[in-house]
Amino acid sequence: MDINQLFRLDGKTVFITGASSGIGKHCAIFMSQSGAKVAIASRRIIQLQAVVNEITQLGGQAKAFELDVTNQKSVMGCFDELAQWSLPTIVINNAGMSVNRKLLDQTEEDWDRVIDTNLKGCWLVATEAARRLAAANTPGNIINIASILGERVIGGVAPYVISKAGVIQLTKVMALELARHQIRVNALLPGYVITDLNRDFLQSEAGQKILARIPSRQFNNLEDLNGPLLLLASDASKAMTGATIAVDGGHLVSGL
Repeated sequence: MDINQLFRLDGKTVFITGASSGIGKHCAIFMSQSGAKVAIASRRIIQLQAVVNEITQLGGQAKAFELDVTNQKSVMGCFDELAQWSLPTIVINNAGMSVNRKLLDQTEEDWDRVIDTNLKGCWLVATEAARRLAAANTPGNIINIASILGERVIGGVAPYVISKAGVIQLTKVMALELARHQIRVNALLPGYVITDLNRDFLQSEAGQKILARIPSRQFNNLEDLNGPLLLLASDASKAMTGATIAVDGGHLVSGL
């Protein structure tokens, strides 16, 4: 097989949640440039449309869908609407959030918001996608965006850390049960990725202390996710399911 074609996504439709900014927006543009039609979703439809316009200007195909990943009716309605445009065979579960507050100051509302978005939302979207792929007897590919904090911990973001550990286990159990339907499920575990939202923090004194603990002494740029993401999304990883890939400059293997 042509090595270039091995990593191409021509003729495929990718569905990406949390795609109005940050990693999700980057994934949408990159997947489009790799040949896929892109369906993007979030609660922020105006921002989504701006991403659609950007993809269109670059020569790609994209459509925006309003979605609240924490609400099953919203998820099912989104997939119903999406089915009228295209059946996505690649799903990237990217929607996520965090609340930065010490453990003893965390509230039940903090817990519910973070767990519902990061873990329940991932479960709702992934299982609904899998049901529809199985019903259509169509092979599929689900990529869950977890975090290195699913395997290590820091203070101040307990619900986030717990949710991402859950996403990793969700990935593995879905891979086990969906393999018979030819649906692959893998997880990407980014480390600290520089975005517009965290750029100032990562350049601050606190951010530089984090940098000093990364063996490569480098934060990730969004582009550093491209290779691992394309590997998981393309047929190059057709024998991979239940895998977790860390993209973190060696942060997970830093000494204690």
